Amino acid sequence: MLEVAAAILSDAFGRVLIARRKPHKAQGGYWEFPGGKLESGESVEACLRRELLEEMNLVIDQVERFGIHEHDYGTVHIRLIACLAVISEGEIQLTDHDAYRWVAVEELNHYDLAPADLPFVRMLEDKVRG
Repeated sequence: MLEVAAAILSDAFGRVLIARRKPHKAQGGYWEFPGGKLESGESVEACLRRELLEEMNLVIDQVERFGIHEHDYGTVHIRLIACLAVISEGEIQLTDHDAYRWVAVEELNHYDLAPADLPFVRMLEDKVRG
């Protein structure tokens, strides 16, 4: 099983950051919460800091576990570990994605999100409702 970390980043307006994977990448064309694969011996928090810096030029902090979901894509089975985090510096520069959006939680269902990310959308909706 492949372990993957995802960052749920929010802005001052309560919107969350999603990014669309480039067409030639695994899950190409899907929107996702940014992140990446954990390297051997790497913590989830360290993975997210590394991946967000490499893939989006963002420095994050205040990383807090949000949830875990296992998903079988057929060719690969992943354990996706989502964390809430805050951007502390940087301007978004994309490398593995071809677009990004800041989206209200209520509007996430208007995007074609990667199946493994969908349980976190429901969790965010529940959190927003109170």
